[in-house]
Amino acid sequence: MKIKCYVLTLVLGLASLMGNSASAQAPVMPVSIPAKSEHQIKSNTVVIDGIKIFYREAGDKSKPTILLLHGFPSSSLMFRELIPLLANDFHLIAPDYPGAGFSDYPSAVKFNPTFANLADLMAQFVQTIGLSSFTIYMQDFGGPVGFRIAAKHPEWVSGLVIQNANAYMEGIAPEQAKGILEPKRSETEKLVSRDFTLFMYQTGTRDFGAVDPVGWNVDLWILENKEAKRIQTELLLDYHTNLAEYPNWQAYLRTKKPKTLIAWGKNDKTFLPAGAEAYLRDLPQANLKFYNTGHFALEEDALAISDEIIKNFGRK
Repeated sequence: MKIKCYVLTLVLGLASLMGNSASAQAPVMPVSIPAKSEHQIKSNTVVIDGIKIFYREAGDKSKPTILLLHGFPSSSLMFRELIPLLANDFHLIAPDYPGAGFSDYPSAVKFNPTFANLADLMAQFVQTIGLSSFTIYMQDFGGPVGFRIAAKHPEWVSGLVIQNANAYMEGIAPEQAKGILEPKRSETEKLVSRDFTLFMYQTGTRDFGAVDPVGWNVDLWILENKEAKRIQTELLLDYHTNLAEYPNWQAYLRTKKPKTLIAWGKNDKTFLPAGAEAYLRDLPQANLKFYNTGHFALEEDALAISDEIIKNFGRK
């Protein structure tokens, strides 16, 4: 059973909304997403250091919490199918980073887009909304954010779900590693584009024609905002700092041994399957599952991944 988004309404004023590209806030686009569970998905906001952070919340707060950290160039919308599947068993929190989704798009003066700063802001977010124990679901950019939080605050983290998120050099193709370690702005800007977004969504899928177009269309729509594009570009230029942190994250895994599910789209050309297998060196007890899909595995395999999450982290 695949949960579909029934309605995506792009209002006629879309062009004029996006024309104000210096706006500090994401324009409001109505999206109707029915929840296939007894729990409604709520849209909330909280202000951290003067920056409005949008987040989705669902489930019973008395149940185990999962913090869902999205990747590039997406937002909490990437969890639109997973959240309803998990809401009966977990308390779910899915924030949008600054410059993504429906959070603010802060100026360079207000927010310096580095992964260290982003992780610190997300740690403040966690504290502000009162979370003290949670599993982290991390995908793509969610890896550098989540691992920084986990390594700095291991007492908060009860488990990890790692979905196409790197912490080992094996996960990066040699030709990509050079571009990461010696980034060029002109080349990086090409990644914050329609072509690369579609490449990540389409490559490796079983049937791209069956993939809900909401996800990548909203991502492309958001990237039309020049502040969002600037923030995403700066984060990509900062990505080399994550590779320098890999030994620290691996040490965290070896010493703390968090309960871990590795759910990986095996046809991903950006984050390679070898990167998933490398986790087993430090977490031999981790549950590794490959799925016949690409980078955004939830687009085709939300149901299968939700079943594994419930099996691994749900209350018995």
